[in-house]
Amino acid sequence: MSTSSTSAQSQHAVRMVLLGAPASGKGTQGATLASSLGIPKISTGDMLRAARDAGTELGQLADGIMAAGKLVPDDLVIRLVDGRLSEPDTQSGFILDGFPRTVPQAEALDRLLEGRSVKLNAALHIDLPRELLMERATLRRTDVRTGQIYHLKYNPPPDSAELVHRDDDREETVRKRLDAYDTMTAALVPYYKGKKILRHVDGVGTPREVGERIRRAIDELVSAGASSGASASRGAAARGGADGD
Repeated sequence: MSTSSTSAQSQHAVRMVLLGAPASGKGTQGATLASSLGIPKISTGDMLRAARDAGTELGQLADGIMAAGKLVPDDLVIRLVDGRLSEPDTQSGFILDGFPRTVPQAEALDRLLEGRSVKLNAALHIDLPRELLMERATLRRTDVRTGQIYHLKYNPPPDSAELVHRDDDREETVRKRLDAYDTMTAALVPYYKGKKILRHVDGVGTPREVGERIRRAIDELVSAGASSGASASRGAAARGGADGD
């Protein structure tokens, strides 16, 4: 494959960060998007569990830290992400879900990608009012027999279901999780806005409606990035030709 063909593929590859508060639908949308685009959805939580189960050095380190109730340090998370992004299936794009969580992690990710001569071209924030996030989370119930998750308003359970209200979905816990998101992860919104790759997506509506908005936003961002990259390449070629003369 020629260098120009590889460059064109790189420009149109979707390399994105998916942002959204708990109960925003981020996990569902990320999985659907990954399937439709044919690229992996990369979750640090999944990677940590996989590394632990595989008994790797990083997995053992992370497992000990999590067992003590502490946050896994940035350097370990970055090493996991670095290894995952080295795998062949990420060369045509990827979706990062749950990472980065802080601006220092975002800066480390930028450096990591720069070392691979690529960069993110989309950061999507699924935006919902706090009261709707609370409603989505606190009205979830789980059938203890099947593990099926229902919602008392949007997806009511059958009469035969044996329901429990998980601690993670109780009001006090949900408020704390949303507060934590606002304090830490929401700082990424202005960070990516400054890089001109951020789009806010209205998260109110059916999963299909939200998914269509996400695809439109991605198409706009990737097309804009490809056009910018092509212009820069033409400018560099022109300068090179002038220097050669």
